[in-house]
Order: sequence, then C-alpha cells, then structure tokens
Amino acid sequence: MNNSEAAQSSATAPGDSKTTYNRFLLLVAGLGGLLYGVDVGIIGGALPYLEATSHLNAGQLSIIVAAVLLGSVISTLFAGLLADWMGRRPLMILSGLLFVFSIPVIALSHGYSPLFFGRLLQGISGGLIGIVVPLYLAECLKASTRGKGTGVFQWLLTLGVVSAALIGIYYSYRVAAVERVATPAAIFAFKNQAWRRIFWVSLPPGLLFVLGSFFLAESPRWLFKRGKKEQAYAALLRSRTKEQADVELSEMEETALAVHAQSTSAAGAKVKDSLLRRKYVVPFLLACAILLVNQATGINSLIAYNTGILLQSGLSDVSAHWGYVVFTCVNFLVTIVGMTLVDKKGRKFLFILGTSGIVVSMLVVGLLFIKTERANLDCRDAIQAMVQPDQTLTLPFDADVAKKLLASENYSGNLISPDRASLEVIYSYGGFTAETSFVRSDEKGAAPIHITREGAIPNSKLEALMKDPFANVEEARTAPLRIQKAVLGQVPNAGHGWLVALGLYMFMAFYALGPGVCVWLALSELMPTRIRSNGMSIALVLNQMVSTILAGIFLPFVSKYGYSRIFFVFAACTVVYLLIVAIFLPETKGKTLEEIEEYFDDPKRSRAMAS
Repeated sequence: MNNSEAAQSSATAPGDSKTTYNRFLLLVAGLGGLLYGVDVGIIGGALPYLEATSHLNAGQLSIIVAAVLLGSVISTLFAGLLADWMGRRPLMILSGLLFVFSIPVIALSHGYSPLFFGRLLQGISGGLIGIVVPLYLAECLKASTRGKGTGVFQWLLTLGVVSAALIGIYYSYRVAAVERVATPAAIFAFKNQAWRRIFWVSLPPGLLFVLGSFFLAESPRWLFKRGKKEQAYAALLRSRTKEQADVELSEMEETALAVHAQSTSAAGAKVKDSLLRRKYVVPFLLACAILLVNQATGINSLIAYNTGILLQSGLSDVSAHWGYVVFTCVNFLVTIVGMTLVDKKGRKFLFILGTSGIVVSMLVVGLLFIKTERANLDCRDAIQAMVQPDQTLTLPFDADVAKKLLASENYSGNLISPDRASLEVIYSYGGFTAETSFVRSDEKGAAPIHITREGAIPNSKLEALMKDPFANVEEARTAPLRIQKAVLGQVPNAGHGWLVALGLYMFMAFYALGPGVCVWLALSELMPTRIRSNGMSIALVLNQMVSTILAGIFLPFVSKYGYSRIFFVFAACTVVYLLIVAIFLPETKGKTLEEIEEYFDDPKRSRAMAS
C-alpha cells in the first residue's frame, strides 16, 4: 500500500480525531472571518443612532467610520512581519484580544477621541485577522482542503456583514417601539444606548475566537522555519495521519535544502533575475491598479453608510435597516454564485460583467437622487440670524422650524413639505470649514443641530495641516461663526427610497459576482512567486488607503455636493476599472502560475494566452 492509500484508509477510520480537529480549525478560522465582516459592517446599523445622539459633525462621523479602515492600513503594513516574528497562532490571539478590548472602549465612550481610538483598534484587529488567518489556513490545511478552508473564511466574512445588519434591524424595531410611546427625551436616551448595545452584541464572537485560538496548534511551516522540527511534526499530527505528516515533513526538508543550495551556488543567477523585469513590474503595477480602482467603486463606503443613504432616500428607520439587511444578504448569496462561476466563465468575463453592472447601477442611483436634490433651498441667511452671541448654534429641527425657514425664503411651492423636510448646514470658523449631518423634521427624538468652535477647529498642528494647510488656527479660535450653506430639502417618499434600495442591490449583486469574487484571486495569481508576499502587502495597503480616504470624505462631500454626485464619481471610477480589466488583464482561468509569469515576461505570448 502506498502513502496516499494508507492516508486515505486512515482518514476514513471511524472516530478519527483528525477530522474533529480539522473541523474545529475551520470553525475558529471562520470566526476570524466573521469578526472581519463585523468590523466592516457593524457601523452601518449603529451610525444613524450615533449620528442622532453624539453631537459629532459630518467630518467627525466620517473619520469615525474611516478609523477602522485606517487601522487596517496600519496593521496590514506590519502583519506579515509580526506573523513571522511571533508566530501565526499568537498573532491570531492578539488580533482577537484587540477586537475584544475595542468593544468596551467604543461602547463606553463619551466624545470623539475615545470613539476614534476604539474604532482604530477594531481596524487594527481586522487588518491582522485578514492577513494571519488565511496565512494560517494555507500553512495548516492539507492541499485537498485548502480551497475549502479559504472559502469558509470568505463565506463567513460576508456572513459577518449580514450579522451586523441583523443586529441593526433588531434595534431599529426597539427604537420604533419606544418612539410610539415615549417622550423625545426618552427616545434620545434610548437611541444613545442603542448604538452602544449594537457594539456590545458583537463581543461574544470575539471572545470565542480568542478562546478557540488557544486550542489550536501553531503553524507547522512556521515551526519548521524556526528550527523546531519536532514541534512542527507534532503540529502536523494533529490534523493528519502519521503517513501524511511524514510525507509533508519530508517535503519541507527537501524544499529547505533546495533553497539553501540555491542561495549558496546560484548567487550570480539571482543578480541576473532583476526585480525590474517585465514579469515582476507589469503584474505588480496591474495588481495595484486593480485594487485601487476596486475600492474606488465605493464598496466599503456603501456598506458603512448604507442605512444613512436609505434614510435620506425616503425610507423610515425600520425600513432603512431592513434595506441594509437585504443589501448584505445580496452580497452573501451572490458571492456563492460568483464562486461557482469563476472557474467556469473565467476571471476576466466576471470582471467585465460586474464592473459594467456597477456603472449602470451607480448612474441609476445618482439620477434618482438628483431629481430630489434639484428642489433644495439655501437658507443660510435665516440660519445665520440664529447664531448666538457666543458664536455657537443649537437648533432643534422639526416641522415648525422647517415652516419658518421656508417662509424666510418666501417659498410658495409644494415640493418641500415642513412635515417631511431635511436640513444640513455647512459652516466655518476662520479658514476651517465643517458640516453637520442631515437631520429630518419627521424624526422623533433627534438631537438638535449643534455647532461649536470645537467641531471645526483642529486640535493639533498635524490635524490642521491635513485639514487645511493654508488656514490660520489662532485666527480661527476667535473668528465668528459663518454659515456657508444651509440646505433645506424634501425627504422623498418611501417609493423613491425603495427604488434607491433596488439600485444599491443591483450594485451589490454585480460587485459580488465580479470584483468581489475575482479581485483577491486575481491579485494572488498575478503576483509572481518571488514578490508575492511583499507585492501583495503593498497592493493591500494601497487598497486600504483608498478605502480610508473615501470613507473619510464621504459625508463632507455629500453635505457639499449631494448624494447624486458621489454616485456619479463612483460610476466614473468604475469606468476606469472596466477599461483596465478589459484592456490589460489577461484571462488566467486554467493557467498555472508559471504560465502567467511567463506571459508577462514575453509579450509575444499575449494573443495565445488571451485566447
């Protein structure tokens, strides 16, 4: 009996503890994916209540959302180094502990700084999990189950986003029930607790991930690289039969000997194999470009701000949260469809189909919003007259206030109703400008518009430099409050809101079918073996930086230019995406990594491979 037959016979033996351990390993790794999805999606359900009760302006709220992505950028830079230094399992434990610690920091926070710090910790945790868990799976799972393991991580990642949405919908019902019977003060207090409880509910998966990681074995590959051959063999035996472990350990030894021989006898060849060759530079630049434009579709921003977008499109609080649940479920379900098609239809086909659909859906949503935004009024003079002597403004916005503002503008039309109006204010102190979030006159228990100098002026020179390098901080500390713009508009009806929701569902379906499935696969396939780890790290950092910037400017951009223009910007970026994949991306379906590498090294092979 050969090794493979013996391994198969042993693996099918009844009561095999190896099967149990492998399932446990996949469960823990799946919890890591779940946490990563919760990191991305939890803010979507919490943001409307945080926005209504925190007194943070639009810029600060955008930074709170973007802090997770910023943390992910930071941790992605060092995740590979940390995984090599401290080991895969300890880094998994550390990432889980950071997530667990971030929850009370956020849920117990009062003010901008602790909220930012807690969300930053969440992002650092998510970035570490996103690197170390797939790395751990690749090094621990057998070749026959490696694809399944990675699929479980990705599948539960989308499930994490769905779970976050379901948590949000539960609390939207709780808020709706309170609004029917309670006073405005009680409604405000409950909303203030609702966003905190949404974060508390995400704590148990983090605790389970940490606890489960303690019972996993360290990566056998990492142990072997550290010279711990016996421990590596013991780690292999936890998930493999003795015959399988012997074979894999022998392969590790052979590979190590081959690498050592190459390093001592082929130094000259290494010099000749310059990193500036086409097969390294071209796929690296192509992968970076794809990841940059992938985030420029607005995917992370549309997940984070989805509930707020649906609220402004005309849906009620409960309906908007349900809309977000459906949005995440579309992502979850269509991802499965994309995974079944990617090896049948090819990467390039799905990329082109997906990006084309994204362009159409973003144009549809942008056109829907532009119809309602054309009726907006600028009431800045009336709002300026309400500024208090201490250069602050506190304005509870309800139907009576909306009626007075309409009267101040001599409005006689019927497109804006005081009972269903929205207001947002752009203001400045000296050279520093800030924006409030949209508030609705029909929202019970909503916090008043509250404008203070602290909300616009940076707290440090670095923040001032990033916000406006030409503005004078000292002058802004004594400058009067100026209302730059006060946009009074009509909140559309529910029918309009569901049309916007359908447009967003179409976006999510095409994204999940194309870029959502193919982008990470294309990244790993395009990068040549020699630069894969460092190249992927650089490309992922660029990816997260674009995502962070977009999330950080989303609300300020919307406040100044409206939702319609942000969707048109996303559509334009996706057109660039479509052109890149249509013109420059080769079809890699059925090609070995060596064939892909050779394609980029020899342009004459382009036609043969493309066909």
